[in-house]
Amino acid sequence: MERPTSGQSEENVEQGQISDDDAAARQCTSGASDSPGTLTIDQLLVESRIGLERVSASELEREMAAGALVVDTRPVDQRERDGALPGAVVIDRNVLEWRLDPSSAHRLPSAGDPARRIVVVCNEGYSSSLAAHTLQRLGLARATDLIGGFQAWTALYGQTRLREAAESDPL
Repeated sequence: MERPTSGQSEENVEQGQISDDDAAARQCTSGASDSPGTLTIDQLLVESRIGLERVSASELEREMAAGALVVDTRPVDQRERDGALPGAVVIDRNVLEWRLDPSSAHRLPSAGDPARRIVVVCNEGYSSSLAAHTLQRLGLARATDLIGGFQAWTALYGQTRLREAAESDPL
């Protein structure tokens, strides 16, 4: 779990409401790596988030309505335990770049437009930041992630949206 910086409550941290300024401030308190030219994971996370216009759980529906491709990268056991994210495309994290890179022969048909907004969702909003940064490096400039991940979305909407999605699913 992320640690709060000055001016942040534990509740804001748990809900994934950490601004880029707070993240940059945390970089100063992160321990240095032992090897010159390398980063700690906290430093890499801060660096990865610098170019992301991260999406809050309350903004996700609006992003989807505007045409964003929402990608759920959570492992199958987490999706089975916690439920599917309604409207998201599931792509395993280990093949994400191949499925979304517009130049890849293995890309999804929905990933052909490098200008399309892509919102990566993991369980808590950490690995999705790293993944979104990598997608940006592949030329998907509008790639970003969900602050706090699926857990933040579930905390905001509870099980209500999951039940609604399950009831509307014809299977």
